[in-house]
Order: sequence, then C-alpha cells, then structure tokens
Amino acid sequence: METPPELARGRYDLVSATIRAIIEQIQAVWRTLTADTVEDALQDEAGAMIAAAVLAGQLSVADSAAAYIAAQMTAQGASSLPDATLVSAAFAGLAPGGGPLESLLYLPAIGVRRRIAAGLDPEEAMVGGLADMSMYTATAIADTARGADQVGMATTRSCVAYVRVVQLPACSRCIVLAGQIYPRSEGFRRHPNCDCEILPLAEKDWPGIPTPEQLFAQLSPTQQSRVFTVDGARAIRAGADLGQVVNARRGMDTVHIYRRTLQVTHEGATRRSVYGRSRARAGDPTRRFAGQRFGQATSARYYRSERSPRLMPEEIFRLADGVRAEELRLLRRYGYIV
Repeated sequence: METPPELARGRYDLVSATIRAIIEQIQAVWRTLTADTVEDALQDEAGAMIAAAVLAGQLSVADSAAAYIAAQMTAQGASSLPDATLVSAAFAGLAPGGGPLESLLYLPAIGVRRRIAAGLDPEEAMVGGLADMSMYTATAIADTARGADQVGMATTRSCVAYVRVVQLPACSRCIVLAGQIYPRSEGFRRHPNCDCEILPLAEKDWPGIPTPEQLFAQLSPTQQSRVFTVDGARAIRAGADLGQVVNARRGMDTVHIYRRTLQVTHEGATRRSVYGRSRARAGDPTRRFAGQRFGQATSARYYRSERSPRLMPEEIFRLADGVRAEELRLLRRYGYIV
C-alpha cells in the first residue's frame, strides 16, 4: 500500500496533468486569435471554448477529491467513510475568490490591449496574454482541487488535520510553509499559480514530509538565489532563520486572493455574461453556466441569488470555527455536499 506522501504526490501529478492538458487546449484556441480581434473573440466562440475547457478541468479535479481523501485515510489505518457526499459541480464555474470564471478568463484580452498601449508589438502582447490565460487557468483548477479536498476532509470524521506538501520548483513563500500541519478546517495559504497540495491526516503528526530547510538544501546555489534572492539565500546559508528571511521580504494572506476579505460569491454566470452571446452559435459548450445557481442548472435565462451571498468553502470553515456540525450544515446549505 502506498504511503500518504506518495498518495499526495499522485494527487499533485493528477492535478498538474489536468492543468497541462487544459492549457494545451487553450493554446490551440489562442493560436487562432490576433491582437486586434482577441477581445471580440473572447466574447464569442473562442471564449466559450476556453471557458468550457477550464470548466471541464475543474470538474475533473473535484470529481477525484473524495477518492483521494478516502485513500489517504485508508493508508493511515483510519475510517474512510464520509458523512456526506461531495457535490463536484458546486466547485466548478467559479474563479478563485468567488467571482465568475468567465470574467476571469476575459482578463487576458484586457492585458493584451494594455501591453500594446504600453508599446509592445502585437505578437509580444499576445504572448503575454497567453501567459496570463495560462496562469489564471492553472490557479482556478488548482484552487478547485484544494477546495474540494478540504470539503472532503470535513465530511470524513477520521480526518483531523492536513499538512502542506510542497513540490519543487516552488517559490520562497511556499517553501517556508512546507511540512506545516494545520487543523483540517484552517484556510490554505496560496497565491496565484500556487500548486502546493494538501495531505489529509488522521493523526496530529506525520513524518516524511520535507521541511523548508530540507527543500532549501535540495536547491542549487543558483536556484536558492533565484527563489530567495542573492542576499536572502546567503543569509540562510549563514544560519539565518528561513522563515524570518522570507517574511521580512513579503507576507502571504491565508485566504485572500484578488484582495477579497470575505470569501463569497453571488455568481452563477448567466446567459448575459461575458460569453453568453456566443453559446447558440458555438453549440453552447458551457451551457451549465446559464441559469446556474449554487451548482444546480436552471431553465431561467438568468437567476436571482438569495439575499445572502454564497459562502466559499474557506469562509465556511472560518465562520464555523472548528465546529464540525456547523461546517457540515453550512456546506450543505451552500450546495457543496449532500
């Protein structure tokens, strides 16, 4: 039987492979666009195709979350039976932070326009736009995977904590958190393009996860300087505390992405949203966006949300303050489990 760290690596590989496959699809679409047509194209068929690809990636990684949590608990000799069923569709169609996925995927077009205005030639601007699209795609899918994993942990009574698993290459902000153990309901610290993984724990401690110091030692001097800066790497090699070196340069919020304080969403992406006009012409590849409400498709042209916003999973865990019954109640209320 695989040990939990190996299972975490398998989860990382699955999510990474999904991201790569989706980005390859997006690159094929992007190559058909030009700088003078990209904004219109992302509101038409090309945008619908890109949104459909990212949505499929989100659904794929959410679908596999429950099996990952169950495998981890089984490998640790704990019960893998959940108290509720995770609803994969509830995690798809949203950007990190709770906004509509479609609007996030339109931002690269705005980036192209800004690069041209700054003096770049159209080809360079399009390369930058593709880099933006790839980052947004990777962030959205990886965040969906972590969110589904954390909700899966909440539904499994035997899971009490998780450890952060960092795979190299990684940035200094992630390396400094490698191997840290958190209560299962504590928000996962991440940043755009972060690919760190969650390793669920049935016990309060688990050996074998690389520490920040071990990861630092695995880097070459050149890599150390690139990740931690030349002076920072020199200080760490001289014995300075790695965490202090990183925190002196920059901090990282627990659940704040795109400067949002409260993790909520009103979004279900209506037929009048960014790509709505193209759906009939494009065979409606993202039809689940239309009339969606809390992950449930409706026949309405667009829906009206409840008076209270829909809480994101990490905000639910924060508000529940470790009370499992309250976590499950709120997760059910907002459609993440049944």
